[in-house]
This record gives sequence, C-alpha cells and structure tokens, in this order.
Amino acid sequence: VQLQASGGGLVQAGGSLRLSCAASGRTIDSYIMAWFRQAPGKEREFMSAITLSGSRTYYADSIKGRFTISRDNAKNMVYLQMNALKPEDTAIYYCAADRPPWGLLTTIGAYDYWGQGTQVTVSS
Repeated sequence: VQLQASGGGLVQAGGSLRLSCAASGRTIDSYIMAWFRQAPGKEREFMSAITLSGSRTYYADSIKGRFTISRDNAKNMVYLQMNALKPEDTAIYYCAADRPPWGLLTTIGAYDYWGQGTQVTVSS
C-alpha cells in the first residue's frame, strides 16, 4: 500500500490544521493506521493510532485532548485533526499502516508502510 500525507503548513500557535493520509494500492480496512512525527534533531515518535473500524483510538499524552484521529475506509483515508497547536508541535508528520499480524501500535517497528511526511510549523 502507498501512503500520501498532506495538509501540513505554517500556522500560528492556537490554530488548527487537518492532516490527511491517502492510501492507494490496497484497501486499508484491515490495517491499523497511525500518525507519527519527527521534530528536528529528535527521534520519530508515536502520536496516534486507530483500529480497523475506528472504534478505538490511542494518543500520546502530549496531544491528548487537542488532536483527533479518524478514518474513512470507504475513501481509503485517514485524518488527524490538530487543534490548539503549540510551537512544540512543529515537526514532520508521517502516516503509517500496520498490516496483520499487528504489532505494538505505539512502536515504529510495528508499521509496514509509511508516507513521505508533511511539514507542520507552528509559530509562536
């Protein structure tokens, strides 16, 4: 499956962005989907994941209550709504897909496919 992330940009602190991840090649209805981010000079870190039907979602503590992950399997899309953005949210955001058998969803190694990343910059 190929993943294409989009929706990043420059926004002021307190603003919002909605990231999209378009999947192609295969349907994603059997994949756990996730978002990670990597800030300059830092390791890539887990942000959020969503189960197959979207019934369960998981978030890193740093974004709980501000970001919301969702998916539309019919459109082969995954989204990350980001509200109340902070300068420390500045990073490249990557979408990822985990095919069965699924791994530990907060770990990079669990994911089999990655998008190219989209830059999010939050100014203070």
